Amino acid sequence: MTTASPRLGAWRAAGEGVEFRVWAPDADTMTLCLQGALRPMQREPDGCHWLRTQASHGDRYRFRLPSGQDVPDPASRWQPDGIDGDSAVVLDTGRAQATWQGPAWQDLVICEVHIEAGGGLAALTAQLPMLAATGITAIELMPVAQFPGRRNWGYDGVFPYAPAHVYGGPAALKAFIDAAHDAGLSVLLDVVYNHFGPQGNPLRDYARAFFRDDRSTPWGEAIDFRQPWVRRFFIDNALMWLRDYGFDGLRLDAVHAIDDDRFLQQLADEVRAEVPHAHLVLENERNQARWLRGAYQGQWNDDFHNALHVMLTGEQEGYYAAYAGRADALLARCLAEGFAWQGEPDLGGHPRGEPSSDLSPARFVVFAQNHDQVGNRAFGERLSMLVDPARLRAALALTLLTPMIPLLFMGEPWQARSPFLFFTDYAPPLDEAVREGRRREFSGFSAFADAASRARIPDPNDPATLQVSYTPPPGDDPWSQQWLRCTGGFLALRRRYLQPGLLQARSLGARVLGEGAVQAGWQLPSGQWWIAINVGPRPVAHAVPAGERVVGPDVAGVLPAGGSVVACWVAA
Repeated sequence: MTTASPRLGAWRAAGEGVEFRVWAPDADTMTLCLQGALRPMQREPDGCHWLRTQASHGDRYRFRLPSGQDVPDPASRWQPDGIDGDSAVVLDTGRAQATWQGPAWQDLVICEVHIEAGGGLAALTAQLPMLAATGITAIELMPVAQFPGRRNWGYDGVFPYAPAHVYGGPAALKAFIDAAHDAGLSVLLDVVYNHFGPQGNPLRDYARAFFRDDRSTPWGEAIDFRQPWVRRFFIDNALMWLRDYGFDGLRLDAVHAIDDDRFLQQLADEVRAEVPHAHLVLENERNQARWLRGAYQGQWNDDFHNALHVMLTGEQEGYYAAYAGRADALLARCLAEGFAWQGEPDLGGHPRGEPSSDLSPARFVVFAQNHDQVGNRAFGERLSMLVDPARLRAALALTLLTPMIPLLFMGEPWQARSPFLFFTDYAPPLDEAVREGRRREFSGFSAFADAASRARIPDPNDPATLQVSYTPPPGDDPWSQQWLRCTGGFLALRRRYLQPGLLQARSLGARVLGEGAVQAGWQLPSGQWWIAINVGPRPVAHAVPAGERVVGPDVAGVLPAGGSVVACWVAA
């Protein structure tokens, strides 16, 4: 379990014992407190302190600063008692199943889930066969890194190496991954390398160089990736999840807040060298197409979602304002070229994006819903709570039946009608700050212009906010079963017509058919694939070529108003 270069944290040594290593450049001395016994550590010129000694799995430890303050290991792989407790030695996470070979990138159909909102790892494990039978091929876990309290989306993690104790720790997480693989499902992990959570991180007490003083992010201090040990900290973290737990890929959260190309390239290079089968996916508001030409396999395409959402709902506030009045044209551009913004100015007048029309459609992960777009609504409404079934079906079809990589949000395969809200568990005074910050966030929306309306926004820190966000599994009710059949039917078509030649798909163009209506086509090795939807107020004529009508039929080349879809295969 060692690499050529030393790793931060506590790892089994190449010979005997366990090596403890922490980067603390501001501390002249560091002492390991292992099971209550104090052991001086050696200091290297680069600010690393280390000690090799005997230790067993589960042994508790901390590091003691010259001031006498005891701090947990920032690279701790297990915090049994949460962020304020001791770190624990992990020696036996196990390794990836030697015979497991997950689906190739072009075969991924991803379902994003939050562990606690899904009922915990045991409940999610019970759903795996059902998800696989529906046609889903990968689970994407929202971040699991140890966070403050017992409730969190995961993006406020403090210990990036440690699976949250409320989820059961390392052993429970590894067991879930093994169960998913046994069910034929890959497992991706959402990782947050752009910031630490606002509570429980003592790094500034002994490693101020971990952060930049000249930059910040919307979530706090900017991490200084110019520092070699900082880059090492996060790259080794990525390798740990892939190598030692058996994750099949990583989704890197908000890399636009990292602002260091060297780190992103180095991470991709080292992952490709050590775990060549791993899938690497970006969230990047800058629409930097350059990263999709080799280093990373795909990017979440928020443009696709935002344009489709405006067409479906008519909402035009917040980040939907940029799509107002031209959502259908921007969606058509996404279908034909990938990004809607490819260098054009955004609402602030700043150029956004890079040309993407040369990229394979498979470089883009598309979705009609995800944790951000549902949970960042004041009341966490899913599309199933906002639009009628006809429009919902059209949105589902467009998400699943393009040669892009589809992502569904938890509960979406059966169109759950429970909300998914933003929830936390912060200690005072941060709990009040988050509550009021959440309400201020919506003050610019017309529906929340007055204090009384904002007061109705659920309190993120209230345990009930998580409770109402629980996503039940599909029941035997007609609604759930109808949508499971619909999702499964679309995915069966995807497997038959799109997946065999998906990486070779090239756009045949896309166009606006009318208000709320678009059509697009792609050339594949064995034929052409065409799809058109109309979620607008009036019937529209389409120009989908004659061929094998696999979704429809339409009426004499016309798409009825209010939610209709036609898909066609034209064999070569």
